[in-house]
Amino acid sequence: MKKTGEKIKMIKKEKVNKSELARKLGITRSLIYYQPKRPIIDQEIKLMIEEVLKHHPAYGHKRIAMELKLNHKRTNRVMKKFGIKPYRRKTKRLIKKADLNKPPTQFNNLIANLIIDHPNQVWCTDFTYIKYQSKFIYLATIIDRYTREIISFSLSQHHNRFLVTEALINALRLGIKSEIIHSDQGSEYDSADFIDLVKDSGISFSMSRKGSPWENGYQESWYGKFKTEFGDFNRFETLGELVEEIYQQIYYYINFRIHRLLKKPIHINLKLIIY
Repeated sequence: MKKTGEKIKMIKKEKVNKSELARKLGITRSLIYYQPKRPIIDQEIKLMIEEVLKHHPAYGHKRIAMELKLNHKRTNRVMKKFGIKPYRRKTKRLIKKADLNKPPTQFNNLIANLIIDHPNQVWCTDFTYIKYQSKFIYLATIIDRYTREIISFSLSQHHNRFLVTEALINALRLGIKSEIIHSDQGSEYDSADFIDLVKDSGISFSMSRKGSPWENGYQESWYGKFKTEFGDFNRFETLGELVEEIYQQIYYYINFRIHRLLKKPIHINLKLIIY
């Protein structure tokens, strides 16, 4: 094809008509007008991908392909061709000095080899920090391992036992409870207040092994996606505006964000209590 193109350029300089040009090249006249379709199609797909990323900035090529109902290999190829990359934000895990030299916990990991096959079988809980106007606020959440639903959350300017117990209290106020609740070995979760609340509620307590954040990977993963898609926390003038947007972002995650394993949004009624 490249040699044919060079021949066309050379023959065009001789100023022959297209029928004569086709005869000299030994091809049909229609091939003279041929333009490869792939670049045009790739350009259209590029625009579609960019439109998806406006609404879902952290989507990788597989979720974009699901949204557009395209083959994920084609989507990945087009993204690489045009240098399109989803937004990625690196976050650091908050580690308290008090947790580094803690004795082993009294609770085992009950979900390591557990087959999770129904809602409210296992809730996972954790908290993360949000830097806002040179200060920190803390977000604690409870997620259902089966449905990926955020059951409840709490916000505070301090990461302590009150932050994590409030998240669990909010969930229990909805009139539901899990068979097992799983957390890491943070001192907030190993506090007497939180342990007593779990036991009094008739819930079995499960904990990850020390220094094994992957054993609570669903919560770790959720925070990474949440912060990526939320964007700059400091774009809000007041704390109240930030809290409202956190609520909206969690609502978006549950109702509109595609989950790769489920291959669709969850589409449930959000049941959250904010304090």
